[in-house]
Amino acid sequence: MTHTLITKADGEKEPFDPSKLEHSLGRAGASTTMRARILAEVIRELRPNMTTESIYRRAFQLLQKEEKLPVAARYSMKRALFGLGPSGFPFEQFLAEVLRAHGWSVMTDQMLLGRCAPHEVDVVAEKDGRRVGIEAKFHNAPGGKTDIKDALYVHARYEDLKRAPQESMRVDEGWLVTNTVFTRNAIRYAQCSNLTILGWDYPRSRGLIDMIEEVQVHPLTALTTLTDSEKNRFLEHKIVLCKQILTEHMLREYGVAPARIASVMDEAKHLCGT
Repeated sequence: MTHTLITKADGEKEPFDPSKLEHSLGRAGASTTMRARILAEVIRELRPNMTTESIYRRAFQLLQKEEKLPVAARYSMKRALFGLGPSGFPFEQFLAEVLRAHGWSVMTDQMLLGRCAPHEVDVVAEKDGRRVGIEAKFHNAPGGKTDIKDALYVHARYEDLKRAPQESMRVDEGWLVTNTVFTRNAIRYAQCSNLTILGWDYPRSRGLIDMIEEVQVHPLTALTTLTDSEKNRFLEHKIVLCKQILTEHMLREYGVAPARIASVMDEAKHLCGT
């Protein structure tokens, strides 16, 4: 059964690997019993060329129905970041909040003048005398990859900013951050040029998901008790974290039905660890 080929979001085929599914379920906090049950169910339903999205939806369905809060929300974290769109600006705001939780001083949407040209910088972060300019490359669906063109572009613009005439405009280095993955060529170029790149699970054990989990800063789009329209209303007002909506007054203000407020607050409190 493990030799059954499944279809990834980018259209590539790979053998189904039960250990990957079990790892993601365990990382979300699913119990041993629940992990075994979901694996058995998925393997029973597995068919050649089944999509990874179908496998995810089946696992999420079982978690949401039978596992304690907030396991389903944690399991859906990668999909939750896709909800920080479509413009990508909420993703920049969320990335800034993650960095703040890690001790960085952060500004978003900055215009800096380099040696040769002006540059719009998504995030500027400072910590321990180190100033970093960050390009946030957002994808709003599975399968999106950040490729070598993005790495070349980011490396060039931050080399320009390193040599800015005004010290207040300079950065010490540039980062390229994405909510999905990098192509092999993008990784190869970044390693060769000393460009820092950060993806969903790259570098291994130090990717974006690790940074999120380390400081327990979660996007409100991970909440399964909010509707898509409710999430969008919060995002339109630059509210991106579940911990920002932990009051009944705020939920009412943004149109959450009174009968559902208690369940939303319960899930948010569990997810945020408060």
